[in-house]
Amino acid sequence: MNSRPATLERLRKRLLELRAEILSEGDVAIEPARTDPTAVGGEDEAQALAEMNQVIASKRNRERTTALARVQAALKRLDEAPGDFGLCGECGDPIGKRLEVMPYVELCVECQHARDGSPKGPGRRHLRDFR
Repeated sequence: MNSRPATLERLRKRLLELRAEILSEGDVAIEPARTDPTAVGGEDEAQALAEMNQVIASKRNRERTTALARVQAALKRLDEAPGDFGLCGECGDPIGKRLEVMPYVELCVECQHARDGSPKGPGRRHLRDFR
């Protein structure tokens, strides 16, 4: 049990590092699709490329916001209930090594798998199994 405070402190440090890393990256600027709002028409490829860049930047910003929220929530859980940190939010079992890789996770592997659902059907068992 003596390693528990050291483990929690190591996880707190890792969470703070992750938060600093996410914050230092900043948002990706979403460039306007048109450089001249009065222009009509234009190159179709340039317009499509600008729209694709907007989608990519927007998706990256959303993922960054989600990651930051997960890290912040983990830090809050660590501050408010350090005795429960590292236990699965659904079954109460220890999360285990998964916590070392992703210190912001709330569920053990089994509960996360159950929440995500399993793929439909048994899948392919052999290279020549095309059913």
